Amino acid sequence: MKIAQVRRFALSLPDVVEAPHFESASFRVHGKIIATAPPGDALLHVFVDEETRETALALEPDCLEKLFWGGSIRGLRVSLAEAKPRVVESLLMQAWRCKAPKKLIAACDASAASVPATAQQASRKRRTA
Repeated sequence: MKIAQVRRFALSLPDVVEAPHFESASFRVHGKIIATAPPGDALLHVFVDEETRETALALEPDCLEKLFWGGSIRGLRVSLAEAKPRVVESLLMQAWRCKAPKKLIAACDASAASVPATAQQASRKRRTA
């Protein structure tokens, strides 16, 4: 997966913005970092909860490793060259759900529930094309 694809998907999530974070680019929802992209465009750091992290590590060990930050494990380091887009998008969505305000998540969930399933499937097909 290319960093341009990561950026496009991350910025498509509700209320996500890109901002500098030291030498890295960061993607934030309401000021909280969901992911950072270090210089070089080869890696992505995604800040997910422990359950998501451990499940993802078990399913995708070739492109993921634990991300140590501030002396503890905070998420996942993704090798973008090996990562499938669906894996990266799923991790970004989970990170967004961990950091977004509860009211925003509820509003998005309610909005998605009102969209017919065929429209949701068509949207997914356009993103993967």
